[in-house]
Amino acid sequence: MILLRFAPSPTGALHLGGLRTALYNYLYAKKHGGKWIMRIEDTDATRYVPGSVDNIRKALDWAGLEYDYGPGKDGPHAPYFQSERLDLYRSYTNKLLDSGHAYRCFCSPDRLTATREKLARSGSNETYDKHCLYLSDEEVARKVRAGEKSVVRLNDDKLPARPPSVDIVFGKLRDSHLSLPTDPILLKSDLFPTYHLASVVDDHEMGITHVLRGEEWLPSLDLHLDIYACLNISSPQFAHIPILVNADGSKMSKRNGDVQVADYIRRGWEPAAILNWLALAGWGAQREVTEVTGGPLDSPRSVQSSPAPDSTTVMTMPEMIEQFDLPALTHRSTSLDPTKLEYLNKHHLMRVWSTPDGLDSLARRLHILVKEAFPASPFTTVDYIKKIIMILQGRLTNVQDIGLHTPYLFIEPDYSSEEAQIMIKNIPEESRQRTLHAVRDRLNDSTQWDNIDIAGILHEENDSLGLSHKIFMTTLRHTLSAMKNGPSVPEIMQVLGRERTLARLQNHITITVDKTD
Repeated sequence: MILLRFAPSPTGALHLGGLRTALYNYLYAKKHGGKWIMRIEDTDATRYVPGSVDNIRKALDWAGLEYDYGPGKDGPHAPYFQSERLDLYRSYTNKLLDSGHAYRCFCSPDRLTATREKLARSGSNETYDKHCLYLSDEEVARKVRAGEKSVVRLNDDKLPARPPSVDIVFGKLRDSHLSLPTDPILLKSDLFPTYHLASVVDDHEMGITHVLRGEEWLPSLDLHLDIYACLNISSPQFAHIPILVNADGSKMSKRNGDVQVADYIRRGWEPAAILNWLALAGWGAQREVTEVTGGPLDSPRSVQSSPAPDSTTVMTMPEMIEQFDLPALTHRSTSLDPTKLEYLNKHHLMRVWSTPDGLDSLARRLHILVKEAFPASPFTTVDYIKKIIMILQGRLTNVQDIGLHTPYLFIEPDYSSEEAQIMIKNIPEESRQRTLHAVRDRLNDSTQWDNIDIAGILHEENDSLGLSHKIFMTTLRHTLSAMKNGPSVPEIMQVLGRERTLARLQNHITITVDKTD
């Protein structure tokens, strides 16, 4: 069975890049009838941020990305915190020591620094002189008994032969050994593993078949495959995902802000739209790629990637699962376009309110926001909000914009605003008076408000007065909303209801007369 893992570090809130990695693991597992694990890589205690794991879990829950095994969902691969698996890493370290693929290094930090500087001055690419590799077994045993601190290094002079590295996204890779440190450290002096050892051991022990992780780990792939080969165990298939970058090309990071999933939750974006946005970021290539079908000794084969959707294609989760294809990911870093999120969010909102249940659910969510924004308004019921949603179709980009688009439906219009004053600046007072009186008188006679044709009535009155359509409708829009843009005037009247519509017309007539006097 295909088994994947999402392995975040508890070093802060989940960011958009991490959510996209989790999403790709979810999509691949679901498409191929597999499962996925969430594993917490917490072996670096100095970077641990309290509450990070809860934050990550809440963000995944909000997005609807439910992992099969992990924190809070025990299974056959527990424990799911690397800090609880230290004995396992030490056991594998001993295997490497016993086979001669690794050795203990007792060099002090000062000696290591001096050695690196000396090697660099000599023009060498090496970062360590392998001093401790040549210690005798007796010397090593004596130092261990004496309690001297040591690390365990991989012996890169004794690497087993293996096929070249292949990645599902990038295909055949160039050898990266020259960019790796000399004899990389596997186990630190505090007996905690480095990422390299821990990820290899855990992926093997948990039965991971496919590793989907960020492109930043691509230079380490040769090292990881070397460790698999030294342990004489099969490796999973690897797919390295190009990173997300800021609009200026710089790497997105938690320190730069505006990348945390919690920020997007707080701002009211739809989880389906966020996932749609992230899924399509970098999903746009169609090419022939090289794929490894099994372990590291299997022969690669060429496959054709599936056609990629357009970057603004509105997709449901089932559609993303069906169409997702790792080889169709681009090789380039991708920036996230906020305008595409707005487009996708608007269309996902329209899908939500297209069904009675979806409309009711959305209105109940908005009810909380509306009550907070307009605490003194009596017009905040769920049924009333449903009416507003329906007249905002195509205008509502984000649920939190409802108060910005139509504040006049909850409270009285702000006629003192600059926008309101500009609206009627060039409309003759006499024309305004005639419009307001005519519409008020006509609507006064209409008692069956829910069944009348408001648009037809306004058209008839406009024709009767002989005024330009712009003057007639701008006068009414100003009176009812004091805002230039928004739903149609008949729609505003329908939601306001007979009494509130007539009250605003009458009140504005009164204000106009008083000003004239």
